[in-house]
Amino acid sequence: MKLIIQIPCYNEAETLEVALNDLPRHIDGIDEIEYLIINDGSKDNTVEVARNWGVHHIVNFKQNQGLAKGFIAGLDGCLRCGADIIVNTDADDQYKGEDIEKIVRPILNGEADIVIGARPIDETEHFSYIKKKLQHLGSWTVRKVSNTNIPDAPSGFRAFSRDAAMKLNVVNDYTYTLETIVQAGRESIPMTSVPIRTNAELRPSRLFKSIWGYVKKSMLTILRAYVMYKPLKAFTILSFPFVVLGVGIGIRFLYFITQGTSGGHVQSLILGCMLIIIGALIFVMGIMADTIAANRRILQDVQYHVKRIEYDYMTRKEEENTH
Repeated sequence: MKLIIQIPCYNEAETLEVALNDLPRHIDGIDEIEYLIINDGSKDNTVEVARNWGVHHIVNFKQNQGLAKGFIAGLDGCLRCGADIIVNTDADDQYKGEDIEKIVRPILNGEADIVIGARPIDETEHFSYIKKKLQHLGSWTVRKVSNTNIPDAPSGFRAFSRDAAMKLNVVNDYTYTLETIVQAGRESIPMTSVPIRTNAELRPSRLFKSIWGYVKKSMLTILRAYVMYKPLKAFTILSFPFVVLGVGIGIRFLYFITQGTSGGHVQSLILGCMLIIIGALIFVMGIMADTIAANRRILQDVQYHVKRIEYDYMTRKEEENTH
């Protein structure tokens, strides 16, 4: 059983060694532990620090690609290196390395394929009052959209089984944390959460350049993910107000007909018909989007099986070369 711990890095030379020193060297039930960093176009000596420390694998981007693309590239690198379990953590030592054993245990026990560490949001001193409330609101929204019970959706401290890692896709460029929960929840990938601890802040979060900017991007990410995985329901909800308002105006016009005073309300009839037509068009868009989503699920299934063949072949070749 091989565990690979991946760390996305962008100009992390000052904190990376602290985070690496905190990582576990042995976990019961794990035969091998290896370390991988994703160098997301760093301009400092992040790669040199990683190599000097003894990191086993380095995934390099020539220029900054963003957290989401770095995360997916890391999963790909870990799978190619034969990982049975992948843990994602941060280079700023936000999470305690000792808790990696806690988040891999449900996977080792066969209880889940994705485990997300739940931070003590309300007890975290460097989180402002507004940030704490927004974290809770965002997590609540993701729970409703994904039909899961994950208490800390933005947490990047996560463990994935090999099978789950091969199923994940991220299409937005901002962050992987929210979209992967929605995808896992809607595709019924076994997922759970465990409480974890956090360390003192070494540097300000780079994802939180602006709280309201973060909120806007997060809400757009959640909405986009929901529309991707539940398009018919999303478009039906969107069309409903137009249809109801149009029908209401139509009923109002019929009332005026019965009263013999409909002559001055033809504009209402036209407006009502337009609203019903708009609602119907939105619903038709939902049917089309649902058809596209069905095709996407077929493509994802094909992609999953292709990945299994490719990664398993690479793992066998690596084992043969080792022996």
